[in-house]
Amino acid sequence: MKNLYLPKNYTPLLDLKQTEHAITVIKDSFQNFLSAELYLRRVTAPLFVLKGTGINDDLNGIERPVTFAIKAMDDREAEIVHSLAKWKRMALVDYEIEPGFGIYTDMNALRPDEDLDNIHSVYVDQWDWEKNIRPEDRSLDFLKSTVKKIYEVIKQTEFVVYEKYPRITPSLPDNITFIHAEELCEWLPKLSPKERENRITQQYGAVFVIGIGGVMPCGERHDGRAPDYDDWSTSTIKNFKGLNGDILLWNPVLESSFEISSMGIRVDAQSLINQLQEHGKTDRKELLFHKRLLDGELCESMGGGIGQSRLCMFFLRKAHIGEIQASVWPEEMRRICAENRIVLL
Repeated sequence: MKNLYLPKNYTPLLDLKQTEHAITVIKDSFQNFLSAELYLRRVTAPLFVLKGTGINDDLNGIERPVTFAIKAMDDREAEIVHSLAKWKRMALVDYEIEPGFGIYTDMNALRPDEDLDNIHSVYVDQWDWEKNIRPEDRSLDFLKSTVKKIYEVIKQTEFVVYEKYPRITPSLPDNITFIHAEELCEWLPKLSPKERENRITQQYGAVFVIGIGGVMPCGERHDGRAPDYDDWSTSTIKNFKGLNGDILLWNPVLESSFEISSMGIRVDAQSLINQLQEHGKTDRKELLFHKRLLDGELCESMGGGIGQSRLCMFFLRKAHIGEIQASVWPEEMRRICAENRIVLL
């Protein structure tokens, strides 16, 4: 259990019944605020997609999806989704969503290759959202303005929680700070990407790290990204690249940075080709999603995922994501958590 963090003298602020009620309050409030702020309508999303279509999210490219055969389709194989990054972009066109508007959905996924700890689970639940944007919106300024809107939604929800449960006092700063991954690498070259995130997030409270996925001048990637949804190869300012990033909050319970959202402006045809070449994945150009994009059938878009359990965990000052969601955990983890007043559902 080397990955398990045990806060000193931890005591949950809410009991089980209060926690379940608070989860409902947070989820209802947040998705209503998000929908209004970004002009999103709710749609129904798939739990699984057909294997070999290129629709499933490949995450870092090494995670294995849960796969099963469908008897009524001559045992054709389907995959439980990792996320809906590419499906959403096709849905914008299929639903005929106009520029300036978008969709969001409750995404449920299974990621069996996750290393289980305080914030990682086999079960993943998040709000996946996608928005039709204009070509002129492919800019760092537009990305930042959208991040600010999402952060305002987070702040509004934090206040709702405080009104319902006054013992949970707000901790977020008024504004979110922007920094590029390359700047972090230049500032703290001897630290790992995670250590850099901890340092900057502890300093500012809420941070958006820009440019994740591409190789930086220091010779490393800040973090992994699949090459076919976020655009991390487009030059923006100075020598910096990337029209994507992560929203990080300082978690006072875990005493570390806490990723709430991964998001970005999506690849266009040229950046898709560039990123597939960089990853040695040019064979994907023949898959359904990639062909539709390269043939000009898909609109320009931006989108991301916002962790539902993680957001609830942060707002309710929980030490383990298993206090928010019902999942499976190693017996040793359950035992150690129980001994430290961490009640896993």
